[in-house]
Amino acid sequence: MTKQEFVDAVADKAGMTKRDAGTAVDAALEVIQRTLVNGDSITFTGFGKFHVTRRAARQGVNPRTGEPVQISAANVPKFAAGSQLKKAVN
Repeated sequence: MTKQEFVDAVADKAGMTKRDAGTAVDAALEVIQRTLVNGDSITFTGFGKFHVTRRAARQGVNPRTGEPVQISAANVPKFAAGSQLKKAVN
């Protein structure tokens, strides 16, 4: 599903115009992103949790040359599915 298909589905489900649904989806994604950038997490009870974890620096290997490469540390966004979402998918 593309973002536009998602916006269309939200508009149909909520009885909104596609323009209003697009604005709402963009706002929700922006709030999620801003919250994660600030180091906080967002929990939707039953659906899941968005959070940021720290990936430590590590040594990797260049697949072409086989030479060792230093991979720097990074913050990584993650999503953990909630119990209701897991149940719905299964």
